[in-house]
Amino acid sequence: MDEKTSELRDLFVETTGSETVTERQAESRGTLTDRDEAAVDERVRELVAAMRERYDFSTDLDDAAYVRIARGRFEEGDDEAIATALVEEREMDENGEEAGAGVGDGSGAAPVIDPATVRDARLDLHLVREVDREVDDAPFEYADLKQLTAEGCSIPECAEALDADPDAIAKYARVARVDLTSTRANDRFRDEFRDRLTDADIEGSHAETAREDGLEEATEDIETDVSL
Repeated sequence: MDEKTSELRDLFVETTGSETVTERQAESRGTLTDRDEAAVDERVRELVAAMRERYDFSTDLDDAAYVRIARGRFEEGDDEAIATALVEEREMDENGEEAGAGVGDGSGAAPVIDPATVRDARLDLHLVREVDREVDDAPFEYADLKQLTAEGCSIPECAEALDADPDAIAKYARVARVDLTSTRANDRFRDEFRDRLTDADIEGSHAETAREDGLEEATEDIETDVSL
């Protein structure tokens, strides 16, 4: 245990009067580290298949590519990085006996994999990034567009109401529709992808415990990736 980890542990012990919280967190972290990746991959495939059946997917990518994009949402920096990884993996697979992810329906040429296609597929999975909602090149607020979209306004109607270019409206209206669709599904797909593919559920519970104990300020200067 290094010095910063020891400091954080001592803060919890001093505040709670026991080491119980620390022990539970250590056990939870170990469980995630040792999770069955094959089972995670299978469940993510099931989620993709369920969403394909329930919603209209906007690309020709196959389920394997959608699974890879779901992982990439949490593992890669942006859609360009995901697209690059997918292309590289497909090229490697094409040298083997089986077709790689993204082959599609087997009717001919493999579908194009570029950042725009990855973005479309990612939105199909309700995996919106915060940057998707950042309107920094148009004279309107995302919240206003989302409200108009929720009211059933078309893109031309939104453009007129917000005095904005229809192309800019269309770009963000897709995101608004995804957010609204995800909300109507209680965010179940988005949340399960996150919970299966990241440590967000554990990290969130740790942050909440820290706030409740009044330790947020005390731990600001301590690394957040330490293992208790």
